[in-house]
Amino acid sequence: MRSAQLPPFILLRPLPRLSRLGASEQLQSPETAAPAPVIISSVIDFGYSLLRPLLFRLGADRAHDFMLGSLARAPRFWARMASVGSPAPAPELACRAFGLKLASPIGLAAGLDKNAVAIPFWPALGFGFVEVGTVTAHAQPGNPKPRMFRIPSEGALINRAGFNNAGSAVLAENLRRLHSSGQWPKIPVGVNVGKSKITPIEEATQDYTTSLERLQGLADYFVINVSSPNTPGLRELQDQKHLEQLLPAAVQAACGTPVLLKLAPDLGDEALLSAVELSIEHGMAGVIATNTTISRDGLRRDPGETGGMSGRPLWPLARKRIEKVLEAASGRLPVVGVGGVHTAQQVLELLEAGCCAVQLYTALIFEGPGLPARIERELMGELERLRACVAQN
Repeated sequence: MRSAQLPPFILLRPLPRLSRLGASEQLQSPETAAPAPVIISSVIDFGYSLLRPLLFRLGADRAHDFMLGSLARAPRFWARMASVGSPAPAPELACRAFGLKLASPIGLAAGLDKNAVAIPFWPALGFGFVEVGTVTAHAQPGNPKPRMFRIPSEGALINRAGFNNAGSAVLAENLRRLHSSGQWPKIPVGVNVGKSKITPIEEATQDYTTSLERLQGLADYFVINVSSPNTPGLRELQDQKHLEQLLPAAVQAACGTPVLLKLAPDLGDEALLSAVELSIEHGMAGVIATNTTISRDGLRRDPGETGGMSGRPLWPLARKRIEKVLEAASGRLPVVGVGGVHTAQQVLELLEAGCCAVQLYTALIFEGPGLPARIERELMGELERLRACVAQN
């Protein structure tokens, strides 16, 4: 049922103080301020606007576990709730990227649903494609908690999760169950694959291909993640000597499923160019730019926590690095833009620059789960610009 409608774009301001936790779990800049109000245009936004003050009183790790656990227990129920007042993407927003038809150019980035426990829910938010993971060949707990830190006044998140996941064998079973039960969504689902922490760098290729072989035929695309800052030594795999071995092996192990490469925003120009050229040479289907950053330049104050930063302060850096990747690709390789995106105008900017699609994650925490649908409604008001992007890309 999609007939129930709330008045569009009601502003509901959150409680003035959202946390009683110490700086180890919720961080504030000197210009302490509550996060921006949630814009309410659907039932899911209304519910989140009431729940967010309570979630923000929890540490970011506990809030994430609570929300994902709730979704995992009844993903189809929550999907029905989310769909009230939040229609599916309009047919005019459909596009093609790396050989797949996307319901819209707005996708969910990896990291939120690591074990693919809530896949039936994500399309109800309006996403045109979804990426689960990061998954590794070996199950691993990740880094000690607390490992996620909100900075509400800046719309930023610092995380050092460390690829916590149940392992690619369990993920394969989860995906297989969705296929066999008829719960597989109508939008593409990708799997982001990383290296197990216990695996030495010299054995990384085998680690990646083990996961890809387990997942053959179960996902619509794969992403090789060599850019997380939270696994020791992982970013070394962005070097040419490692990519020359890893990329062709990954393409072969995927058996025809598109494989993309995810890069860090902290890479220099020469390294970005080399990674793009190697991706083209070895038959990769695309590049995702960018991951989180170890830089704190976008923040007004460095909170002193290690890990990758995402959210609004990442946008200026990500935008520059995405431009470099687009220049290097020169139309020869699809590029997915991600990093601090939280408005329709930023989405249009990336699409007009040459990106085939855009991904969101951290913005959902601060702007609410109705953000994809709101962005898509705004894109419908820019159809001429959007059609020009599709024709260009």
